Amino acid sequence: MTAQLGTPSFVELFTPKLVTVLRERYRAADFKADFVAGLTVAIVALPLSMAIAIASGVPPERGLYTAIVGGFIVSALGGSRFQIGGPAGAFIVLVLATVQQFGLEGLILATLISGVMLMAIGFLRLGTFIKYIPYPVTVGFTAGIAVIIFSGEIRDLLGLQIEGQEPGPLVEKLGVLYAALPSVNASAVAVALFSLAVILLTRKYKPHWPGLLIAVALGALLAWGMALPVETIGSRFGGIPQAFPMPMLPTLSVGKVLEVLPSAVSFALLGSIESLLSAVVADSMTGRRHRSNCELVAQGVANIGSALFGGFCVTGTIARTATNVRAGGRTPIAGMTHSVLLLGFMLIAAPLMSYIPLATLAAVLAVVAWNMAEKHEFANLLRASWSDAVVLMSTFLLVIFRDLTEGIVVGFSISALVFLHRMAQSVKVERPMVEEDAADGASARVPYEGKLAVDRDIAIYRISGAFFFGAAASVSAVLERIGQSPRAYVIDLSEVFELDSTAAATIASLAQRAERQGASVRISGASVAVRRILLGQGARPPLVIYETSLTDAVAAARAELGHSPAPEMQPQDVSAPSAEGHASP
Repeated sequence: MTAQLGTPSFVELFTPKLVTVLRERYRAADFKADFVAGLTVAIVALPLSMAIAIASGVPPERGLYTAIVGGFIVSALGGSRFQIGGPAGAFIVLVLATVQQFGLEGLILATLISGVMLMAIGFLRLGTFIKYIPYPVTVGFTAGIAVIIFSGEIRDLLGLQIEGQEPGPLVEKLGVLYAALPSVNASAVAVALFSLAVILLTRKYKPHWPGLLIAVALGALLAWGMALPVETIGSRFGGIPQAFPMPMLPTLSVGKVLEVLPSAVSFALLGSIESLLSAVVADSMTGRRHRSNCELVAQGVANIGSALFGGFCVTGTIARTATNVRAGGRTPIAGMTHSVLLLGFMLIAAPLMSYIPLATLAAVLAVVAWNMAEKHEFANLLRASWSDAVVLMSTFLLVIFRDLTEGIVVGFSISALVFLHRMAQSVKVERPMVEEDAADGASARVPYEGKLAVDRDIAIYRISGAFFFGAAASVSAVLERIGQSPRAYVIDLSEVFELDSTAAATIASLAQRAERQGASVRISGASVAVRRILLGQGARPPLVIYETSLTDAVAAARAELGHSPAPEMQPQDVSAPSAEGHASP
């Protein structure tokens, strides 16, 4: 079956961008640009992947496995030319909670299941709906995650000694950290400050240099050269394996799957949001367009692949994707190159990575958290409007003190309610009035100007906007509040661009009341889609008579009542439902 004109076919929607660019004659100059960009991203991703893994409660090599396998698949199968996949700071909270509750095996299983969910979301073409997450929600949960990430790095930044496992909830965590303050390691603090200084100075004076990798290398050299008593990757984790694992399925059972299912859903939800946000950022930087559903399918396959090789959640990473664009990456081969180079770095330099101080990696994540916080956007939203501020703070506080998923759901729900309220207020109801209606002084409305006089026996209304359940009660109140008992109703729906079953039932109810009063009801200007919904709710002839235009409807009503014809009428907006459901002048 061929696709309709202008509508992409299934194959076009899910064709990876890699295939597209190869069809466009990939040249040697393109590969050179992609290799340089891939090398740049790999240098950034190397320390970041290990730092995110450690903060997530898993060994550092798991972060490398995730970036290598997941990053390669995201680029090879994805719907974006520039997307870089790998472990992301946004997942630290969820991954840590999953590891604490179900262990590493449970984390890998949850990652595998989330991959299947992401593939399903993509093939069902739900990626478009994920883009509807409101901006205050994304800023709120990103800022909340930044706070949690930073709080998780305080221990290593200060070199604190804590007995047992560090608590996950923020309040409990801060209490434990405060109690452990007497154990501050001055050497760890010095290494952390030194690493922060290197990152910040490099960013300011040499922004094109790989500041994160330089900080990690110099931090390790400082700790090793001065024999500082600080924890390193080697002392806590035993180093990085100088080999790549073979693929292996996690233990599968119905009970285990049901246990980790909530975590898998959270991974899929956050992964889809993060990956599409990252792709949108890349589009805005390059002027290109990504294929959202193809991207989600690729993210799903990448999560499955990552889990098979012992990695964890993969998503599009905004910072590394932006780095790829700035470094001149042209095609998905840049992202694939970054993964291959990461594999080479791990196999060659694994012994040297054992000397990296955890305080240095904590400094790297502290900078990441600071950049994630979106401080300027946060402040702007607080000033923008009360509704944006409520959504922002609700999401932010729930993410910090309750749960990431709960914060997103509540923030989205509040945003939806605010939107429905605004849409309901935007619906207008216009009613023409004869001169006698305004003569009693009860209303200051101006009667219709023009050549027509409106018949007092005919009540005419024009409804405009999105007439849906949120506005049905207000519109119904206006339609019922008629100072006299008309013998005919004319309802003009020519400017209603959306109508749902609740609104249609409101019209049908009015028609039924009019019939009991011996009055007729005519609807003019209804589109085919609007008329179909009205008919489905019982607003059908002879209860309701449909006319093409308002002029035809008024003429037919006057003829039915035996009144003389009237010239054409041009109504103006004289009445609209207020928030309380009353007509407002």
